[in-house]
Amino acid sequence: MFGGSVAHGRTILATANSGLATLPPMRLVVANCSVDYEGRLTAHLPPAIRLVMVKADGCVAVHADGGAYKPLNWMNAPNYLEEFDDEWVVTNPKGERLTIRLAEVLSDVTIELGEDPGLQKDGVEAHLQVLLADRPGVLEDGLQLIRREFFTDIGSVDLLCTDGVGRTVAVEIKRRGDIDGVEQLARYLERLNLDARLSPVRGIFAAQSITPQAKVLADSRGIMCVEVDYDDLRGAESNTLRLF
Repeated sequence: MFGGSVAHGRTILATANSGLATLPPMRLVVANCSVDYEGRLTAHLPPAIRLVMVKADGCVAVHADGGAYKPLNWMNAPNYLEEFDDEWVVTNPKGERLTIRLAEVLSDVTIELGEDPGLQKDGVEAHLQVLLADRPGVLEDGLQLIRREFFTDIGSVDLLCTDGVGRTVAVEIKRRGDIDGVEQLARYLERLNLDARLSPVRGIFAAQSITPQAKVLADSRGIMCVEVDYDDLRGAESNTLRLF
């Protein structure tokens, strides 16, 4: 079991950013369980064998054997987790609630992963970041750089800028823009908007090419997409910037 305080016969655990306890290493539980989510909508997963992951950053995710990397349900930090003998209840400040009912636990392990060195970007993507940091105005008129690799508690956003009216803008840069990149930027925006010194923060998703699905998702999240021409940024003759 994780370390935590015991109250009324239950173990109360704090996830990242809650300030109530020190979060232990990643925990991986394989169990026959059912899951109920209440929040922006309601969802129910009937009993089945699943992987429940509690990450050191505070995220709680429920995975099936299929579905590649995407969990069936999850709650991003900050969370508050109450652990009972056969039930976990995860809540957050937004009023969301994830209830995991454990019929049978098949495996329960904790693993210390250590410090992660972070993603090493390929040459083109890294160079795009350098070029756009030097010329942020190609993304939007009046855009000015505050800092490259601005740190948040879940990772670093590529560029933090201000626009022509002084509003903070977070820029995520990819060689090929897909849904994962949009989701990544949306998570950064959620964290950045918690900082009163920066809020409100909006996002720009920049890439050499952006998939139609990513554009649709970005639009639904209020994120602007910009396709950039790498050769043009390097000063070669090429097509002009396309703004969506």
